[in-house]
Amino acid sequence: MSQMIEFDEAAAKAVEAMYLTPDVVGQRARVLDMLSPKPGERIIDIGVGPGLLAQDLARLVGDTGRVVGLDMAPAMITMARTRLAALPQAECVVGEATALDFADGSFDAAVSTQVYEYVADMPKALAELHRVLRPGGRALVLDTDWRSIVWHSSDEARMARILDCWDGHLADPHLPAKLGPLFRRAGFTVARVEIVPMFAAFWQPVSYAAGIMRAIHGYARGNGAKYGLSEADVQEWYDDQLRLIERGEFFLSVNRYAFLATR
Repeated sequence: MSQMIEFDEAAAKAVEAMYLTPDVVGQRARVLDMLSPKPGERIIDIGVGPGLLAQDLARLVGDTGRVVGLDMAPAMITMARTRLAALPQAECVVGEATALDFADGSFDAAVSTQVYEYVADMPKALAELHRVLRPGGRALVLDTDWRSIVWHSSDEARMARILDCWDGHLADPHLPAKLGPLFRRAGFTVARVEIVPMFAAFWQPVSYAAGIMRAIHGYARGNGAKYGLSEADVQEWYDDQLRLIERGEFFLSVNRYAFLATR
């Protein structure tokens, strides 16, 4: 049973800060390139988060298009609506990936980044995605497989326990390995798959690596006991990373996988 993160106002601001880092800005560019939104298209962003991708999509589809951002966290919806306020072709609604409140064939394209790994019933979510896309419509889904992580530590056993704890906040921390078959069973054709790495060969304070280190530290402090981690264990892990940073020995790499599928 996963212990989900509650995306309240503070968490929404932390996510926004991470999504503004150069690493994630680069990821967003890759997603837009793969999805290739066109003027006049209708696109749904499932898990709109702080609205940065939806903002780009709204500008690309233009005044004749439509972008709907969906999220189950009201704090994220508030942030996204503020960001999209000057774009009348964009709107945000509260909702869930497994119950899309839209008519059949409502959209030309759909995008979902770092969202489906939180969804327990993926067959239902992809069935809904298939239903709301028009025939020939396309879907771009990007998620992380946390088995791909390489993170330098002075205590590899402790690092493994920290990462095991972090896996617990997801419904499926290894979803990408299963996404191809899941798409096909839902009636999609997988057209393209790409690796999108989050890679830090050295420390940068404004980066995905810095944001995820803070996020894992906070999550493990609150949930580590279930995994045999005391608060002291978690703090020792964090302090070890700070010492590695000081010595110029920080290293983190983890892969995200982007799937482009057509209905």
